[in-house]
Amino acid sequence: MDAKDKSKKQVLLRLSSSLWKELAAWAEDDFRSINGQIEFLLTESVRNRRKALKDDDQET
Repeated sequence: MDAKDKSKKQVLLRLSSSLWKELAAWAEDDFRSINGQIEFLLTESVRNRRKALKDDDQET
């Protein structure tokens, strides 16, 4: 997410109770809300994907 993009979209997300518990514990360890933890993880995943795609383009 760009720093310029200050608008947030709401999404409905259904998670299993076991995944919710894992995320809640992880969020607590990282001093984040569960929502903040999910957003952090998604942002990291997108960043890693962009980097991987960029690396793939440079190899070819």
